[in-house]
Amino acid sequence: MPFTPKTTYNLLLADDDRDDRFFFEKALKEIDIPINLITVNDGADLMNYLADNKATPPDVVFMDMNMPCKNGMECLTEIKSDNKLKKIPVIVYSTSVREDAADILYKKGAYYYLQKCDFKDLAKAIEGVLLLLVQNPLQPARNEFIIKAKEY
Repeated sequence: MPFTPKTTYNLLLADDDRDDRFFFEKALKEIDIPINLITVNDGADLMNYLADNKATPPDVVFMDMNMPCKNGMECLTEIKSDNKLKKIPVIVYSTSVREDAADILYKKGAYYYLQKCDFKDLAKAIEGVLLLLVQNPLQPARNEFIIKAKEY
């Protein structure tokens, strides 16, 4: 199921930081795109949610890299190895952006690596990623993989 223009997008956010989840949800309210947000607290919850909802998976997954139970790298590996989930665009959403980690995440199939940012830049960054996915529903070239909020 490629990411395509539609009426309402179902986003799944996996992040163990309650404040980050709150600000992400608040930022979505500033975007002029209808979005239904589901949140989970860690990598294990993410994988359980996806396993329970394979018939109606989210349109895109935003996930923190450093989560308890299962980290983002482990979750990405599981998602991309599952035939029913592997086409879901996964956006790694993390505080730090390391090139060595970015190389691995890209090779494992993540679509974008979005650096966490101040709240004032967050809505534009999320909207920018969603628009990129609509314009190109495939994994971009490696040189377009890392997105810093200041670019929007």
